[in-house]
Order: sequence, then C-alpha cells, then structure tokens
Amino acid sequence: MNVEYLGDLDDSTQTIDSFAFDSFEKGILIVARHHLDALRCPESQAWHLAYSIAAERWGDRIGFPAAHLLARFLKHVSLCRDGVLGHIDPFCEHSRDLIALDEVELLYVVHFMRRDNTSAARNAVEDLTRGRMDPDVIRSGLTFANRFPAGAEPQERQVLGAKLRVVS
Repeated sequence: MNVEYLGDLDDSTQTIDSFAFDSFEKGILIVARHHLDALRCPESQAWHLAYSIAAERWGDRIGFPAAHLLARFLKHVSLCRDGVLGHIDPFCEHSRDLIALDEVELLYVVHFMRRDNTSAARNAVEDLTRGRMDPDVIRSGLTFANRFPAGAEPQERQVLGAKLRVVS
C-alpha cells in the first residue's frame, strides 16, 4: 500500500488557516501525516510519532484514543483509495502551515461528521473516496466523530464514570 508523497508543493496546496477547521481538527493533521507515512512505509514505524504527538498535544487520555481511531479511519480511506492519498511531509518545517488537497478532503469529512452535518459529510466522503462511499470509511469516521464531537475542546470534556481516589 503506497501513499502519494507530495515532494513538490504546487497550486493544490493552501494554508490551513484558509479553511474553517477548529483547533482540534488542525491538530489532528500532523498526527494524520505521520500515520500516512506509516501506511506508505510500514518499516518506518511512523505511527509511534503519531501517538506521541497526540499524547503530547491532548494528554494520554485523549491523545491515544484520538491517534488510534484516526489510524483506523486513515487505513480504511487508504484502502478505499487504493493506497493513493497525498500528504505533505510531516518533517518539512517550511510546509507545516500548508495543506494538500487530499488532506483538505480528509479534514472536511472529520469536520462535518463531528458537527453531525449529514448532507455535507456525505458529500465530503464521496469526494474523499472518489465516489465509492465505502461503509468502513463511513463507520470509522463516525466512530471518531462520536468520540470527539465538535464543541468543547477535547481536553475540556469531562470524564464520566468512576474516579480513583487514595483512601487512607
């Protein structure tokens, strides 16, 4: 499975601030780039960096599940696209604020799914998958969106369930 690597930046790249992505969506872009590197070259084990960056950005409780669910989503997108998904080199310091067309399509799927905008999400999935409407892509995208909905930033979300306390 190969992922297209954008060595030469062209007219299809824009600055990420040109789009209405929130800070969480902008944050997952670098994580996604490392996951895409891992898909392109599995022996690089770039997924380690994806998990590390996510944990540094949002803490272990949010970062690890975000990186994991994003990896699953990207795997299904890549399979649906026959492994051709262009992205910018995550190590290129000159292009960190740029975003490639495939990355824009990817973030739009996440953006609309997180906001429960079904019609726009359907169109975004169709663009991303080149009309294939793959159920695994949709399911994994919705799982990610359900875990990290738009609204409060992920680090501000309250944890429901039992809390551990030290009792002496």
